[in-house]
Amino acid sequence: MTTQNKDNNRRNFLKSSATAIATGLVGGSIINSFVSCKDKNKTEGEKMNVLTHDGKLVAIDKSQMANFKPHISDEDVRKGIPGKKFVMVIDLAKCDGCGKCTKACNKMHYLPTNKAWLSVVDMQDSSETAPYYFPKPCMHCDNPPCTKVCPVGATFKREDGIVAIDNTRCVGCRFCMAACPYSVRLFNWLEPEKPNIVETTPAAEHVFQSKKGCVEKCDFCPHMAREGKLPACVTGCPMNAIWFGDANEDAVTCYDGTTTKLSQLLQDGAAYRFMEELGTEPSVYYLPPTNRSYDAKEIKIENAE
Repeated sequence: MTTQNKDNNRRNFLKSSATAIATGLVGGSIINSFVSCKDKNKTEGEKMNVLTHDGKLVAIDKSQMANFKPHISDEDVRKGIPGKKFVMVIDLAKCDGCGKCTKACNKMHYLPTNKAWLSVVDMQDSSETAPYYFPKPCMHCDNPPCTKVCPVGATFKREDGIVAIDNTRCVGCRFCMAACPYSVRLFNWLEPEKPNIVETTPAAEHVFQSKKGCVEKCDFCPHMAREGKLPACVTGCPMNAIWFGDANEDAVTCYDGTTTKLSQLLQDGAAYRFMEELGTEPSVYYLPPTNRSYDAKEIKIENAE
């Protein structure tokens, strides 16, 4: 598979959501949000009306549909992407502990090297079993304890399954950190170094979310999902250990662009959810570290050198 084909697959894995966002409710018509070069030549100069999220009707070239980004309101962000239920599957048998998922996440969100929204933990279930690596993002629970204790609604559950944080509302009480059983939330004690970027979306979907006195965490890259693209950790994992997709469509996609049925992947891989006995109903599933093709101890030694 060529690099171009891989990129096309990643962009198209959620193309139905991107289409819905770009076209709104104009005449009930459905228009592809990704246009090939061949199609662009055919539609060059042809206009079409598009309804933005703030209710404005604009005319754009059909050839520019792929680049059209509608206005996203605060209400849109808190509601999420209609009709979606985002999930992640992590195959522990494929994870070699390289940490490239963490690096990709940090690069995407402009995080320093001493901070991680997605940590890779060294695990060993007992002295009689081999160690393995355990990537741990926010679990984006369907029954999240964190949202129940936030006094100002700064952390909230979206209809598409994402648990988000609005740092314009966060007062830094850290109740959510105490309530989270997964310890995946971070607090900014110091003023972070803000990159020279332009923020064009509401706070809960900002690429850069670090703010002094506020909590932050893995956000499932909702700004990428709105464009039909995979999160940074997925595209940063060369081992194809991380899958991401829509439970409503029963489809998940990994780094190389391979898309498979979520239900079949979970059934065949004997999937489980971390600490699901707590009743949090995580949206992150794990496939056990069985039949691995490497020795985790040997990899640790190599990395240490």
